[in-house]
Amino acid sequence: MKKQIIVVIAIYALMCCQPLCAAPFVPETDDQVLERLPLSGNTAANELRRMRKQLQEAPANLALALQLATRYLALARAESDPRYLGYVQAALQPWWDLETPPPEVLLLRATVRQNRHEFAAALSDLERVLERQPRNAQAWLTAAVIHQVRGDYQAAMRHCLALLSLSDSLVATACVSSVASLTGHAERAHAFLRQALEDRGNEIGREERLWVMTLLAEIAVRTGKIQEAGQYFKKALALGSNDAYLLGAYADFLLDQNQADEARNLLKEHTRVDGLLLRLALAEQQLATPGLAERIASLEARFAAGRMRGESLHQGEEARFTLRLLREPAAALRLAQSNWAVQREPRDTRVLLEAASAVGDLSAAAPVLTWLKQNHVEDVRLSALTTQFEHKP
Repeated sequence: MKKQIIVVIAIYALMCCQPLCAAPFVPETDDQVLERLPLSGNTAANELRRMRKQLQEAPANLALALQLATRYLALARAESDPRYLGYVQAALQPWWDLETPPPEVLLLRATVRQNRHEFAAALSDLERVLERQPRNAQAWLTAAVIHQVRGDYQAAMRHCLALLSLSDSLVATACVSSVASLTGHAERAHAFLRQALEDRGNEIGREERLWVMTLLAEIAVRTGKIQEAGQYFKKALALGSNDAYLLGAYADFLLDQNQADEARNLLKEHTRVDGLLLRLALAEQQLATPGLAERIASLEARFAAGRMRGESLHQGEEARFTLRLLREPAAALRLAQSNWAVQREPRDTRVLLEAASAVGDLSAAAPVLTWLKQNHVEDVRLSALTTQFEHKP
């Protein structure tokens, strides 16, 4: 059970940090039915229903609450549905606001807060876990993920190495490889992770393999190995997953390769997720498909609804939308700068540089260019953008 939870939290944290989740639906009344699951014949749904009933009868049963919360966390990732994060919190409510919650609750609370971009609060929770349980592999890993998303690669690597000292699992190897691939060691990191995956053979589960295949594909993209990247993306898709992060990453790859037809076919059944709808619209823009205006209007409405709720989780995606589909580079740059202050994944950095280039604002790009140089970030796409600024007067 412990290994399963590590994998669930690891994959969720690493693959849900991007803003691909759909915006939460707000019911009009407290008794409004949100969704009816096909419980008959659906083993997983029946099991969740049974666990919820048991927890209602024994709300102080921490072991059961943790088990149910972990299941909801897995669903939040698989379905890219933020409602499940609320279900995680509900399952853990008796302990959620305690001054000293159990370490297991702190860890799950940190993961929920990480998804909501409450990074400082999440790291505080994880520090408290590690004070009490310095060998807690899950806490080391989740903290590493948050530091990487924020662009603090030194802190991320420290946490990955601490994790590696506790375990030689593929999860620990992937943690180290992910950070190393962004800080000047992409080739070695890719080879290291590829060999680790081959060595484990059939020992790892489908979700863990999916994550590693996606990471190998992304490293290959950043080093310009287009054919190899495509092969890894296809292998990941062949595992039979509709994982939103994988679909988004592969769609980005296809769009960059001017394979808009393939991107459209990949995403046409996944319009519920905002980030995937954005990529579908970008594919249709490349193809000059009729009906693009309706896609743009739908995305505008979704982003506006998020702003009305006071959310800033989708600023990176909105910046890309504003730059590419609305063609408003100045507004896109403001969104990208606000987003980059919070998270600094390669795609966050890319949209900021693209917007700054479109506006012709070298001063906006300057801190990003300095950060890229200081951290030795390897990415052929970012290198091309950097060159553009170097040649500007």
